[in-house]
Amino acid sequence: MIAPFPFVSVSGSPYERGRQHGAAVTDRVHRSARFYAGQLDRLGSKPGEREALIAEFSRGIAAFDEAYLEEMRGIADGAGLDLSAIIMINARTEIVAKARLLASRPIDEDDDEEEKMADGCTGAIILPERSWSGGIIQGQNWDWQPECAETAIVLRVHRQDGPDLLTFVEAGGLGRHGMNEAGICVTGNYLRSDRDYRQEGVPLALVRRKALEQEHLALAMKVVATTPKACSTNMMLSQDRGFAIDLECAPDEAFPVYPENGLIVHANHWISPVALAKLRDTGFGSPDSHYRDWRVRRLLTEPQRFLTREDLKAALFDDFLSPYAVCRPPRAGATGDLTASVAMIVMEPGLGIMEVAPLPALNRHFTRYGLSGDPVAVAAAA
Repeated sequence: MIAPFPFVSVSGSPYERGRQHGAAVTDRVHRSARFYAGQLDRLGSKPGEREALIAEFSRGIAAFDEAYLEEMRGIADGAGLDLSAIIMINARTEIVAKARLLASRPIDEDDDEEEKMADGCTGAIILPERSWSGGIIQGQNWDWQPECAETAIVLRVHRQDGPDLLTFVEAGGLGRHGMNEAGICVTGNYLRSDRDYRQEGVPLALVRRKALEQEHLALAMKVVATTPKACSTNMMLSQDRGFAIDLECAPDEAFPVYPENGLIVHANHWISPVALAKLRDTGFGSPDSHYRDWRVRRLLTEPQRFLTREDLKAALFDDFLSPYAVCRPPRAGATGDLTASVAMIVMEPGLGIMEVAPLPALNRHFTRYGLSGDPVAVAAAA
């Protein structure tokens, strides 16, 4: 059995929450920092260039929400690292992309780096009309590099100025996939388009965190749709009272995708007809996205009954055409680096629970985390 992801519960001021986070999982924060510093090393990024990039993002983060910079400063102090390392973790997608541009390597070229840098993911939402519990069920496979199974954590944030939140995140990060006390869930998938990296924008991880801080789904949707971004992304949002929406986001525009037959399923290609009429999908690194989307939708549509968390898990465990599958075992990419489904995350916001399995192609043991209480082991999925 693979060890579960560490659980960290923090409270207090933004700085104090960050300090608790950094002190609780110091080793994992250091691993995250080394991992993304290594990405820049491989691009031949010079120290002066790194400092300038990180300073640029530090200013942008402070303008977006000064409290986020304070929380990062707390993580850095708690883990004994420089603040720049924590900014790198939280803006890693954008910083690595800009470093590639500085190295005169076009972001949109179809080269060996494309697959390696695409943290793919397949996600789904089951709406109440298809759900056995009568509530929302939302889940995601996070596809990235398997060493990140040793850097990820589940973080619970008790807030003084809004709903508490629970997020699966890389150690040192402020947010990724998660839910909050107001019943809002947020997950996300990699997308690319010909509009990417033509403007400045807020790091995607912080857009997700901001959405998770909202009291109302309408406000979370506004954050996702209107916050300027440097690159494209897909974000799936739901609220436990029974609504869900998928927002395919270009840097400067958002395209809604609505539920069909009580389901939303999304992988790593654009599906909004409006989006496809206005931009070019440049996500060459994930051709399997088209059948991953198809497989999960089919597996959730075929049962002529109400669906449970176990049904969503079964769909996300799908190994059709493995290793290029919904649930990816570790495999070598074009450059020799390994990629895998690093985690499976399944949430029921109405119950306030999140179940997570590390490296699900190799492991079917979940741990249940909650907005209250301690983590508990869950029987292995069939």
